[in-house]
Amino acid sequence: MRPLPSSPPAPHDEDHLRRSLGNRHIQLIALGGAIGTGLFMGSGRSIGLAGPSIIFVYMIVGCVAFFVMRAMGELLLSNLEYKSFADFATDLLGHWAGFFVGWTYWFCWVVACMAEVVAVAEYAQFWFPSLPQWISAMTCALALLALNLVAVKAFGETEFWFAMIKIVAIIALVLVGLYMVFTGFRSPTGTVASFAHLWDDGGMFAKGGMGFLAGFQIAVFSMAGIEIVGVAAAETRDPRKTLPRAINSIPIRLLMFYVLALIVLMAVTPWRQLVPDGSPFVQLFVFAGLPAAAAVINFVVLTAAASAANSGVFSTSRMLYGLAEDGHAPGFFQHLSRRAVPARGLYFSGACMLGGVALLYAAPGLTDVFMLVAVVATIAFMFVWIMIFCSYIAYRRKRPQLHAASHYKMPGGSVMCWLGLIFFAFILVLLLFDDDMRNGMLIMPFWFIVLTVGYIFFARPRHLAASGRN
Repeated sequence: MRPLPSSPPAPHDEDHLRRSLGNRHIQLIALGGAIGTGLFMGSGRSIGLAGPSIIFVYMIVGCVAFFVMRAMGELLLSNLEYKSFADFATDLLGHWAGFFVGWTYWFCWVVACMAEVVAVAEYAQFWFPSLPQWISAMTCALALLALNLVAVKAFGETEFWFAMIKIVAIIALVLVGLYMVFTGFRSPTGTVASFAHLWDDGGMFAKGGMGFLAGFQIAVFSMAGIEIVGVAAAETRDPRKTLPRAINSIPIRLLMFYVLALIVLMAVTPWRQLVPDGSPFVQLFVFAGLPAAAAVINFVVLTAAASAANSGVFSTSRMLYGLAEDGHAPGFFQHLSRRAVPARGLYFSGACMLGGVALLYAAPGLTDVFMLVAVVATIAFMFVWIMIFCSYIAYRRKRPQLHAASHYKMPGGSVMCWLGLIFFAFILVLLLFDDDMRNGMLIMPFWFIVLTVGYIFFARPRHLAASGRN
């Protein structure tokens, strides 16, 4: 195992990432990772699938996501030399695990960025209908790339304000919705806002057991990316205080921004009246008499997509840097710019993302390809979550002394990890019953074949050669 450092790298050491992110940045990065376009645009579809029981679905998925974060938090704080979960996977599971986790995380963010950049371009059509979408997509991608080249603090500030926009929008929705419920607001269709809508139309499980299970697919998609705090840990000031604060705040924030928001949405508008393909946020504000509802929510969703893409650009470059340091990627990516930014990783990831966006627009049936891309990215995220749990189980077995000395122990320990692994296996089985998602699952084996070839012919020989020298 790598030795525990006595102190973090000097803040101006050009050979290391700089710890420039403060508590407010990490708090909002954690929150922004948990709130994406899945809530703003996907909640209508998830409600249509599960009915009011979607509330319990998000509670369960949020609970599992919290334990993933707690496992990751204890592992990262057990050794401040860990830059990300790829590092502790290498240390605890083996060289192959770090290679697979690191490259899969890089891959899922490149793929997710492609989807989010295309989403930004589609939302931009609201204001610029005559502008070709590919121009908007390329402009967004290049702007985010340029922003991340400046310094890590620029990324932190951008994410801070992106997250603030999402938070303000959801708080406004909750407050407006509660006011409408308590004042007995009547919608244009004659429906009176009431919490009774949650159970007066077939009960909480009106769509039955299969409907309840179907809701898990989109709920998991909505929370993918929450683990980005683990990638930012290496550039965080005082991670022993900041990281636990960010992780511990996740449950109450998920309850506020997912569960409470969905309760209010279904209280104002009976769940059967919500349009699956539209945004229920827009519908609520339209009911409230806000003429600019469509424009306001379109702006919020656009920033949510841009925020996700921004997180992806940041994550891919840092992951490549870590992979290069560990011998999992060419040493070319280990170089840092004068601003302590892994610029070469940014350029490479940006080129892959731009190439992917071009392919998306060149392919027939953009909507179908977009959905496929989103599914592939989410399954890849789930693989990373699974490996975090597996790393924690290995940590408890191999490093009992570190666990005993930890001031941030995961509640439930290895038992919760095993329950989490069972949950993810259950989700993967569910995905097989949906045509779109099943097609995405069929793509992933090809990715792991590519990784296996890369490991056998590139990473493993380098690792064995380095081990022999040592």
